[in-house]
Parts: sequence; structure tokens; C-alpha cells
Amino acid sequence: MGRTGGKNQKNKKKIIRDLEKEKGELIFKEIGQEYAQILRMLGNGRCETYCFDGIKRLCHIRGKMRKKIWVNIGDIVLIGIRDFQDHKGDIILKYSASEARSLKAYGELPSSIQINQNDNKDPENIKNPLHDEGFDFEFQEDLVSE
Repeated sequence: MGRTGGKNQKNKKKIIRDLEKEKGELIFKEIGQEYAQILRMLGNGRCETYCFDGIKRLCHIRGKMRKKIWVNIGDIVLIGIRDFQDHKGDIILKYSASEARSLKAYGELPSSIQINQNDNKDPENIKNPLHDEGFDFEFQEDLVSE
């Protein structure tokens, strides 16, 4: 049997560490870029985003980010708006929750947005499919026995 975690695994870990090192400073938008929130994933590296200039855009995850940085619904991202197609863009950068809070504190993001609204990991918020929510049912014995 072969070893697990060979040289290829070491290279993947090195790439991830390098990407984390680059996130040391907060990157603000420039001309031709906009902040956005992911509305839904469409597949094939595409997603629908709501840009904070009020326009919904179809965005493509750039190749450098694919399979290295996972983009989910509700994430705050930086997109590059295409010059020739105003309703399309490319996702350049994904902000972590702490970075998004910092952008909100600097006034770059509107105060009305919710950061990581899908991260409800609280066990009380998760619905148990076996829980009947307190409903009592009365059964007729003669119908059940047949």
C-alpha cells in the first residue's frame, strides 16, 4: 500500500499557507471593482451576486481561487466588473468574517447587511426532524389494529 499524505499533499498545504499569509492586510476596492454578497451558486464556477451599488451580477470565480478557496452563499467578496459587460463580473477575493466586519466598521460596506447569515451552528436553531413540536395525536385502537 502507498503512503498517504505524500509530496502532493505537502504542496497543497504550502499553497494554502501562502494564501493565508497574503491576507495579512485588508484589501479595499479600486476603480472597476465592487463589494458584493453571494446570493446563490449556479454551478460551473459561477454565482449570482448582489453588488452594493444596487445591481445583481452574474460572477465567475477566477481560476486561481477555484478549489482552493470555497465560496458559499452569504459570503462577502470583491468582484472586478467587466468593462464590456456591466452585468457580469469576476470574483477576485473572498473576505473572511472578521475582514468583512472590519470593512463594515470602516464604512466600506452598508450597515444593513448581515455577515455570515448562514452560520447558525447553534444547536437550538437546528430543527430536529424527529421532534414533533409538542403535538399530541389520538389514535383509535380499532383502526390501528386492522
